[in-house]
Amino acid sequence: MRVTSKGQVTIPKEVRDKLGIEAGTDVGFAEDEGGKFVLFNQGEASGEDVAEKMIRHMVEFGRTAKRIPMTDKELMELTRGPFNDLDAD
Repeated sequence: MRVTSKGQVTIPKEVRDKLGIEAGTDVGFAEDEGGKFVLFNQGEASGEDVAEKMIRHMVEFGRTAKRIPMTDKELMELTRGPFNDLDAD
């Protein structure tokens, strides 16, 4: 890898895939016992559990998603299926 004048490098796709690094992921460097530096995904290292990761993803998605106006009844039918009133004649 070559370092740019701004100190940037491109992380190879294979490495990004293995570490779960995507655009916007915070990464870090740590020195191991042998004096070598290793790259790690700070989100994974922080102990973030699956639920926290999902909530973070949903919040990010909510910021960029296009809103579709929908009534509460339409939303319920979308998620639960059509409403069948058994008491109606």
